Amino acid sequence: MNIDLTDKTALVCGSTQGIGKATAEQLAKMGANVVLMARNEQKLVEVKRQLDTSKGQQHFHLKADFNFPPEVRIKVESFIEEFMPIDILVNNTGGPAAGPAIDAKVDEYIHAFNMHLVSNQSLAQTVVPGMKERGYGRIINVISTSVKQPLNGLGVSNTIRGAVANWAKTLANELGEFGITVNNVLPGATNTSRLKQIIENKAAKSGKSEDEVAATMTGQVPMKRFAEPFEVANGIAFLASPAASYINGVNLPVDGGRTKSL
Repeated sequence: MNIDLTDKTALVCGSTQGIGKATAEQLAKMGANVVLMARNEQKLVEVKRQLDTSKGQQHFHLKADFNFPPEVRIKVESFIEEFMPIDILVNNTGGPAAGPAIDAKVDEYIHAFNMHLVSNQSLAQTVVPGMKERGYGRIINVISTSVKQPLNGLGVSNTIRGAVANWAKTLANELGEFGITVNNVLPGATNTSRLKQIIENKAAKSGKSEDEVAATMTGQVPMKRFAEPFEVANGIAFLASPAASYINGVNLPVDGGRTKSL
């Protein structure tokens, strides 16, 4: 099975922590040049320093804020022009704030739409021409199991993640003939700072301890534990590899079996 990414270049968004960082680390181990993208330059430099270079890989970082899609696009366009095309795009951005859908302000939906779908679209339009020329492309969106089963208390996130999933499926249909696959990875509860915030919020609202909240959450997972970031990253890395050449347009849950729908 060919999972070698030597001579491939991957752009990993939100790559200074959690799933994004774990993904960057795994892709580098597989031989890819990795372009890290996030807002915190100090963390970007730290993560870049830790990436595997044993196969002669070159690693880069781009400071950009996904709240401003035009800025993100300009940064990536400049990188491609100066250095190399992108073969693998991993769209990964922190989710919208929790809360019921009915209570969310219209501006919250607009902001989330820009930060997720519009930014993804801008990046795809920037990297796809090079992918077509090389006959190889992987676009992988890290979204949520909520696209299969909406999660209580995450109204804006459920809505926007669903939009991204349908956007991705549409792109998969359009780009498959060029050797470009578009897939979504759907993490379940994963040991990240985002999960910590969710547990803290649930504990504050329920009056329970954080340990009690965590125990209730893991009790809903057949494997009775949370995922580790590297476990989600492994799924992303496989979809990025040549071995996944005929997997296109899928939603892949990495959730320990928590999602009850097919």
